[in-house]
Amino acid sequence: MQETSLPTFQSDGLMLAYEVYGEGPPVLCIHGFASSGKVNWLDTGWVDTLTKAGYQAITIDNRGHGLSDKPYDPELYHPQAMADDALRLLDHLGIRQAIVMGYSMGARIAAFLSFTNPERVICAVFGGMGINLINGLSDGNDIIAGLRAPTLAELTHPTARQFRIFADHTKADRAALAACMETSRDPMPRSDVRRIDVPALVAVGAEDVMAGPPEALADLLPQGEAFVIAKRDHMRATGDPKFKEAVLAFLGRNFAPGHQ
Repeated sequence: MQETSLPTFQSDGLMLAYEVYGEGPPVLCIHGFASSGKVNWLDTGWVDTLTKAGYQAITIDNRGHGLSDKPYDPELYHPQAMADDALRLLDHLGIRQAIVMGYSMGARIAAFLSFTNPERVICAVFGGMGINLINGLSDGNDIIAGLRAPTLAELTHPTARQFRIFADHTKADRAALAACMETSRDPMPRSDVRRIDVPALVAVGAEDVMAGPPEALADLLPQGEAFVIAKRDHMRATGDPKFKEAVLAFLGRNFAPGHQ
C-alpha cells in the first residue's frame, strides 16, 4: 500500500488522499488536471481564504494525481468515476451535504456529482470550465502526445507545452496523466446540464481559450450565474483575488456560515 503524509480512504479499490482544514460549512475542493489538492487549493491561498471566511475546506487528490493511487487504465478515469470518488469521501467523513467547488477537470467532476447526487450538493462552483463542459476539450490529444513525448524540447503545440511544463513542475506521473486525459474529458450532455438544479457559479478567465465562455454554460443551468475573471487565462485564473471574492459572495448568498 502506498504511504502518504495525508489521510486516505478507499474508493473503487483505489487509495485516495485528502485533507481537511478548519471548521464550518464544508467546501469540497476538487482540483484540475495534472494538479493536486495542495497545488490547486493550498498553494493558491484558497484554503486560507475559505477557512478565514468560516468554512471548512476539504481537498481531495483525484485518482492519478498527487498522493493518490495512479492507475494506467484509461477506463478508470471517466468523470463519473471521479465524481463517485468525491461522493465516497463525503461518506467517509460523514458529511450529508457540502458546497462543491471544482477547477477545470475538477469542475467537470463537480458537475457530474451535482447532476447525479444533487441532494448532496448545497451549491457548486465551476471554475475554469464554461461551455466546453458540453463541447469537450479540443486539445486533449495534443496534451496526451505532449505528456508522452520523450522531452519538452520537441513540443511545439502551446497547450501541450503548457501542460507538460506543469506536469514536470508538480513531478506528476505522466503516464497516469495521459491515461486520465483520454477519458476524463468526457463531455456532459446538454440535456443533463439543464437538469443540474443546484445554485451554480460558472467562473472563467477572460483570456481562457480552453474553458469556453462561462455565460453560455450558466444560461443552461437552472440556477446558474456567470463570472468573468478579468485578464486571466486558464492557468493564471486559479488563485485570482477577484475569483475568490466572487466565490465568497456567491457562497454568502447561497449558504452563509452559521446558516443551518
